Amino acid sequence: MQPNGIITLTTDFGATDSYVGSMKGVILSIAPQARLIDITHEIGPQDTHQAAYVVQTFYSYFPPGTIHLVIVDPGVGSTRRAIALGTPEAIFVAPDNGVLTYVWRDALDRFGAGACQVHELAEPRFWLANISNTFHGRDLFAPTVAHLAGGVPIQALGPRLAGLTEADLEQPSQSRNGGLAGRIIHVDHFGNCITNITPAHLEQAGLSERLVVRIIDQRIAGLGRTFADAPVGALIALIGSNNRLELAVRNGSAAQTLGVGIGDTVRVDPAAS
Repeated sequence: MQPNGIITLTTDFGATDSYVGSMKGVILSIAPQARLIDITHEIGPQDTHQAAYVVQTFYSYFPPGTIHLVIVDPGVGSTRRAIALGTPEAIFVAPDNGVLTYVWRDALDRFGAGACQVHELAEPRFWLANISNTFHGRDLFAPTVAHLAGGVPIQALGPRLAGLTEADLEQPSQSRNGGLAGRIIHVDHFGNCITNITPAHLEQAGLSERLVVRIIDQRIAGLGRTFADAPVGALIALIGSNNRLELAVRNGSAAQTLGVGIGDTVRVDPAAS
């Protein structure tokens, strides 16, 4: 796979400091031909689980040869490894702390272990000369993706590893009455509350559209198809664009209306319960 010059950036750096700009400066100094695409810099601080979810939602929409840089790094400066994951379609560069969990599982399912390779970033010649203990995004990861964009093969970055660190991503649990208990894993810009419950989980639990979604003291009967299926200001449950159960308020914020956020429990029960 040849790099196409596109590098995506996903971080928890926010927009008020110079961190993102510094990384871009490093990348463009080494690979001035690179096209940098900001995915988001608003991942919750140190929230590796949210980062893992967000990366899964966008990477497959980019053309083959794209390099994805993911920096949510609460262990920066520690013994955690820095890695690159290569698949037949893309390269992902990140700290080895679980942010690539969904990507790794998707790649194994689609391509098999033999077609996926993980390499530790162990070659200082692809880093900046001076490495800060607290900003590997600028000093280690940014120059690495720039060199990859310039044609350096992933094998040159360091030794191949058997795999990577997978986050302990909580799965929905089944209750005695046949229902499911899941959690909110992301709240988007609109206040929609996205859960870890997928249509596959609902199918495995034998739950059809005749179901009840419960959160705190609210009860939502059935699943909508679109946001417009609910009156303005009403709460609705539906399978969203990223194939997960989500809660929304039409033309409003479910998170604010309900007073809930990441980590809160969402239950799905048979309609008769």
